[in-house]
Parts: sequence; C-alpha cells; structure tokens
Amino acid sequence: MPPRFAPILFGFVLSALMSLLVSGIATFRNAGPVDGFFGLWLNAWLPSWLIAFPVVLVVAPIARRFVGMLIRVPVQRAR
Repeated sequence: MPPRFAPILFGFVLSALMSLLVSGIATFRNAGPVDGFFGLWLNAWLPSWLIAFPVVLVVAPIARRFVGMLIRVPVQRAR
C-alpha cells in the first residue's frame, strides 16, 4: 500500500481496536459473563466501529493540532 494511505490505514486500525476494547468492556459490564457473550459483543462492536472509523478520520487531525499547541518545541542552540 502506498505511504499516502497511512493516515487512513492508521485510523482504520485504531478505530477497530479502540471500539473493540470499549464495546467489550461495556458489553461485559452490562451483560456479564453470560452464554452468547461474544455474539452480544460482536453486535455491539460492528455498529460502533462503523461510527468510530469516520470519526477518527475527522478528529485525529484536530487532536494532532491541539497536541501541537500543548507541547514545547526544543530550542536549537547555535553552534
């Protein structure tokens, strides 16, 4: 895959992992360790991922800019 697709691929993987983790925790907290837990989890995760992926693509540049405003760039000394 060409490097220009890196931000989209990053958003795809990040949104998949984060939505998988968060939906798993929420499903476990609401349903507990019941029979069919993984089916419940999958049914919660897929719609979450469909929302999370485009949101990550929109929010990531905003978050990157915000973080850029919060960090200090080291001053380079003259030699």
